[in-house]
Amino acid sequence: MVRVTTTDRRGVLRAGAGLVAGGALAAGCSATGAAPHVTTSDASPSGAPGTATARSATPSTAPVPRPFPNQPAQITHGPRDKPRVALTFHGQGDPVLARALLTAAERHGARLTVLAVGTWLEQYPQMARRILDGGHDLGNHTRRHLAVNAMSEADARAEITGCADRIKGLTGSIGTWFRPSRAPTASPLVQRLARDAGYPHVLSYDVDSLDHTRPGAAAVTRKVMAEVRGGSVVSLHFGYPDTVSALPDVLDELAHRGLRAVTTTELLS
Repeated sequence: MVRVTTTDRRGVLRAGAGLVAGGALAAGCSATGAAPHVTTSDASPSGAPGTATARSATPSTAPVPRPFPNQPAQITHGPRDKPRVALTFHGQGDPVLARALLTAAERHGARLTVLAVGTWLEQYPQMARRILDGGHDLGNHTRRHLAVNAMSEADARAEITGCADRIKGLTGSIGTWFRPSRAPTASPLVQRLARDAGYPHVLSYDVDSLDHTRPGAAAVTRKVMAEVRGGSVVSLHFGYPDTVSALPDVLDELAHRGLRAVTTTELLS
């Protein structure tokens, strides 16, 4: 089990290196507008060149949003009678931690849902393909992660479509899900704008891990496991070492209860 501390960045890198195979821990290069479907080199967190990582020249097109006729416009959980849960992550922060978390999930046979912030993908464009190549869902969490429900119609639309356009430029799809930023649920206006942008549903959640409050890995695990049940959609975050440390325990506890972590698409299928 990996434990990532906040002592210093070198400590984070050492801990993450134990999770990510192939030496591909370095942060992605800054956005240049070029298509990321050719061989690229990741940049290290300090900006120094990292190890070159081969990228498929012709990757498969990413999944597109799909309607689920038996689900409401704003989804908080899936079917309660199935032994599955969806662990969903707000996608931003240090890509070293993101890669470590994704690899930890994959080692446990888990698949996640990542709602990415557009500016994060602009800074680290390789993360879009990394998420999809791991078998995870990739979705839209607005372009700048501002309080989208409080915005004017024009500004809220720009936040939604700006992130959608970024995901599509990187993957060929606008992503499978939309989640509003700075709010657990979307206002009626934001729901309509998301639908207009191509997302049949807004993805909310019924379990909030509160990992962004930095309570410690054990507290994150306790909070999730106290509330999760079959069909739950759990809110978590990239960018927090406590979350990376908590994830193996969460996955072990889920397995002990007979629950499997799947993508939101699989949860609802």
